[in-house]
Amino acid sequence: MKKITLLICLLLVAATNVNAQQEKGIIGYTNWLDNWTEFKPHKSDGREANQILAGNIGVNTKLLKRNVYVLQGNVYVTNNAVLTIEPGTVIIGDSNTKGTLVITKGAQIMAEGQETDPIIFTSNNSMKKAGDWGGIVILGDAPINKFGSVGSYNLDLDPALTVYGGNNVASNSGILKYVRIEFAGKKVKGFDTFNALTVAGVGNKTILENVMVSYSGGDAFAFYGGDVNASQLVSYKSSNDDFKFTQGIQCRLFNSLAVRSSYLTSNKDGSRCIEVKSYEKKSETDFTKKSTLVTATNITMLNDSENIKADIQSGLIKEAVYVAENASFELKRSVVSGFNPAVLLDSKTEVNGANLKKIKFEEMFFNQCSGNIFTENIADNTDLESWYGNTIFGNVYSKTDNKETFVDVYNARRPDFRLQLGKITASSGR
Repeated sequence: MKKITLLICLLLVAATNVNAQQEKGIIGYTNWLDNWTEFKPHKSDGREANQILAGNIGVNTKLLKRNVYVLQGNVYVTNNAVLTIEPGTVIIGDSNTKGTLVITKGAQIMAEGQETDPIIFTSNNSMKKAGDWGGIVILGDAPINKFGSVGSYNLDLDPALTVYGGNNVASNSGILKYVRIEFAGKKVKGFDTFNALTVAGVGNKTILENVMVSYSGGDAFAFYGGDVNASQLVSYKSSNDDFKFTQGIQCRLFNSLAVRSSYLTSNKDGSRCIEVKSYEKKSETDFTKKSTLVTATNITMLNDSENIKADIQSGLIKEAVYVAENASFELKRSVVSGFNPAVLLDSKTEVNGANLKKIKFEEMFFNQCSGNIFTENIADNTDLESWYGNTIFGNVYSKTDNKETFVDVYNARRPDFRLQLGKITASSGR
């Protein structure tokens, strides 16, 4: 009887370990990327636009699947209006006028596609490329940490219509679900680069799920303050950061994917999968307000290079994650594969008890990384490796190529970036 009880206990432990293996990186009993994503948007044939969106939308408006809309110039949804978009609708950003959709503070976007009928924002160019058009900007009245509790999303937009921030943590700016945003992130002369999706001062009643950004010229997803829940976001081969967090945002990111290319990066300061900052300008920041706190769980970050070692030696690959001073970041049950190094901490972040409590890496799978966790401009990371390498955190280290690490990473049409069962037991050494 004792032997049977012991065997049952061992089997339960084994089953628990198997489940734990399956839980690292993006998860799902099936590949949730199927049906609604597109990894070759350059080859997608589009219909000609038959409707124009321009100027201000100040009344409740519905976009219909039977039409194809072209965004001309800066299009603002104002006056607390609701813009509703039917599943399957295609909206084309005009390249010549830098088509951009701005959901102003108090307005809403209700873009709820379906898994088999996503809503698509894309380029109107025949030869599509990153940065063809502006992007989508959603502005809300949730807290940010700038003086005065408000900010303005500048570039060449109307300052009076791009104010964000307030005190409403639970504000609702609408829904983005089963939506694709392709070839956005245009560079504006004299200004900066647009992001594919900018979410500024947005509250936690807003729904952000199953959104794919492909080939953005700027950041794929940029979060400026607010309080946000987001899941099943996909950034594919963006030129700048995949996920940027700043201005005191409180964010919970779950089950999301960032795929980088060694040959796509911004000229300014390079590009990362995740960049976590508490502010853009220290002089504009009210430090009595909340600093940035991001909790990210079941994230997969990979460089899709077939020769990662050579690309690292050539200087084409940098860190996957960057955490700046005063920011708090918790990354759990996630996969970082093919970076140099996996994580870089701001040079102003001292390695001490207070900061190690704010920056956590637990149950991680670090794979094919040239070093794991470093402080900027400091080559000796012994203290950090000793801390995060402690078995209590459950971090695992491996040197397995992408083809063996992930289920079907090089499937041209329907890639599967889930971790292959058993791979996280590959190595516990560094």
